[in-house]
Amino acid sequence: MDDSKSKIIKEIAQNLNCGLDSYFNSKTDEIISIPNFSQIADEEEFQEAFKADLQKISKNESDYIKIEVLESFESFKIMERFVNQMPENQLKSDLEKTLQNKKPFQNFKYSIENSDFRKLWFEFKQNELEKIVTDELDL
Repeated sequence: MDDSKSKIIKEIAQNLNCGLDSYFNSKTDEIISIPNFSQIADEEEFQEAFKADLQKISKNESDYIKIEVLESFESFKIMERFVNQMPENQLKSDLEKTLQNKKPFQNFKYSIENSDFRKLWFEFKQNELEKIVTDELDL
């Protein structure tokens, strides 16, 4: 895969991680990123703030591929895959329990943030998001 495609995939994956839907124009390699609508309280304000981008997308809808923010079950699967590939240790055991208990996202984040696996988690998650983007874009 060439470097420009790799950069596009990386950027879209980072956008997804930040809660942004991305619209990729395969003809121009342009990426338009907009907050996921389900996270917006004021529709009017949203429409006004992103008016130009939304018009551009709707005007050339067939040119854009929409890559949406992951559903919570998809994010949960990424956390499960991360835990499954970890070496056997106390943190792995704790994370397995965390995923089975209430508030798995919040507690997983807390456990990872305070561990030696923090950097590995972010690299793993970014890699998983890039795989999803690659599949979505069919690259």
